[in-house]
Amino acid sequence: MTKSNLFRLLRIYLWMLLGCIIYALSFAWCYAPSGIAFGGITGVAQIIHHFIPAAPVGVSVIVLNVPLFLLGWKLLGGGTLISSLYAMFLSSVFTDLFCLYDWPPMDEPLMACIFGGVLMGLSLGIVFLQGATTGGTDLIARLLKLKLRWLPMGKLLMAVDLAVILMVAAAFRTLNTALYGIVALYISTLVMDKVLYGLDQSKVAYIVTSNPRPMAAEIDRQLERGATFLYGEGSFTGQNKLVLMCAFKQRQIVPLKALVHQMDPDAFLIVCDAHEVLGQGFRRYQKDDI
Repeated sequence: MTKSNLFRLLRIYLWMLLGCIIYALSFAWCYAPSGIAFGGITGVAQIIHHFIPAAPVGVSVIVLNVPLFLLGWKLLGGGTLISSLYAMFLSSVFTDLFCLYDWPPMDEPLMACIFGGVLMGLSLGIVFLQGATTGGTDLIARLLKLKLRWLPMGKLLMAVDLAVILMVAAAFRTLNTALYGIVALYISTLVMDKVLYGLDQSKVAYIVTSNPRPMAAEIDRQLERGATFLYGEGSFTGQNKLVLMCAFKQRQIVPLKALVHQMDPDAFLIVCDAHEVLGQGFRRYQKDDI
């Protein structure tokens, strides 16, 4: 293994460590003290701990994950499973360690939902970005992603976790537990999808101008972004036109608009959000990308 690969591997595992700490903190600080239903295998462990207080949540998570990891070994391969074992073990250990402290419940359960959901989504997003899971339904969602590639991870995880939240509410015999849990789950999926997909957000511009070729050359020179010519026809004039299509980063929107206005004040500019932009200057395709 080269030195650069070693540093890259170390960086990945340090990011997973941070994600696991945030994951455990969200449960011990926000969910457990306020009696909010938690999804996934941790939610099942929450039920076990409710009826058997001597069974720590983290230890129960490790035991319940064994059959899931045996299943995932064949489908995801050794690399993903090893990193997932690492993340699952650390998140479980930190959960039990943080739960040793008697965290007071927040004055407003809704605040616990919001902060718990944000922290949970952030932690899962960090772990997923490193190609791992924290086990449990996270692993189930990762397995489903292999077949349902068009669905975001957050939506898959929300569907799987919802059933567990209802089970936790039934065990605690309170509807508020489920309602707050659903709110926290929804927030966590939004944050997680934002971490996974939103940070790579790009834009695509369609420019109708009387100077298409000079403008394309300036976009390439000033912004280092290529443009594609689309052939169009004006519906009113019937004239043939070259329409510029250009993908660019979010931070380049201001200089692009300034450039277009400077070269052609009468240009027609449409800017749209673009996700999953692959190619030169953007992300590269990776097998089994989430």
